[in-house]
Amino acid sequence: MPLIPIEDTFADVITKAQRGYGITPDEMAVRADISLAELQALQAGELNIACLRRVARHLQLDPDALERLALNAVYPRAPHIPRGFALFNTRDDDMTVNNYLVWDAKTREAAIIDTGTDPTELLDLVAAERLRVKSIFLTHTHSDHIAALAPLAAATGATVWASEREPVDFPGARVFAENAYFHLGTIAIKALSTWGHSPGQTTFYVQGLSYPIALCGDSLFSCSIGGSPTHFREQVKNTRARIFSLPKDTIIGPGHGPLTTLAFERVNNPFFARPSAKPAPEPGK
Repeated sequence: MPLIPIEDTFADVITKAQRGYGITPDEMAVRADISLAELQALQAGELNIACLRRVARHLQLDPDALERLALNAVYPRAPHIPRGFALFNTRDDDMTVNNYLVWDAKTREAAIIDTGTDPTELLDLVAAERLRVKSIFLTHTHSDHIAALAPLAAATGATVWASEREPVDFPGARVFAENAYFHLGTIAIKALSTWGHSPGQTTFYVQGLSYPIALCGDSLFSCSIGGSPTHFREQVKNTRARIFSLPKDTIIGPGHGPLTTLAFERVNNPFFARPSAKPAPEPGK
């Protein structure tokens, strides 16, 4: 598979943060001491390092990490897992979306995490490895993450699971609570609530393979985070609390963009590269 591009540009990061914290363009320009035209140019993808660093500081973004992203100076490299794990990257209109397959090599029990848009490659691997898919776990129910739910469920007979905070409208689907545990042979999967991007956004923390893996949907991307126009603060808070507290060798499997590692994101994700000195001010304060 060719390298999957990092999902968000520096302009996407700035726009997500500004929108999420409820800061208007005029307010942002004043706070960063730049012109509105300079801010709009940044958001259009025109790189001005001085302006970028000014804006970053007022959006609780790490300026160095944001600058590296803008200069295309970083790309994550996750270690290879030889057995029991596969990533699938399928097309959804003008972007791609990831979904995953996890299995126990001895029992051949497997679980699908999100569905992507085309199940063909995944079902081919299930057949080739003679797997028994027990469950389909949904990180959240946005359309790009459940597009192939019906054909996957029909082909595998697996139980469909979604957060009790975000049930899926699908016959026979079940719900799980925060911190629920599931097992595939010796593999343990824990449901971590990282809501904010959506009401039930969940990260599935997988243990028992070569490395621990956090399959996080749109909670976290490499060098960015999933957006939320209504609960962005909660998104940042929950992602920091639930994902960035995991072991440092954890592989991160995002809903979009390349596999990454927790160690890489601690240094190179502008939202999390260093602890915020204080929360971004509430609008109007």
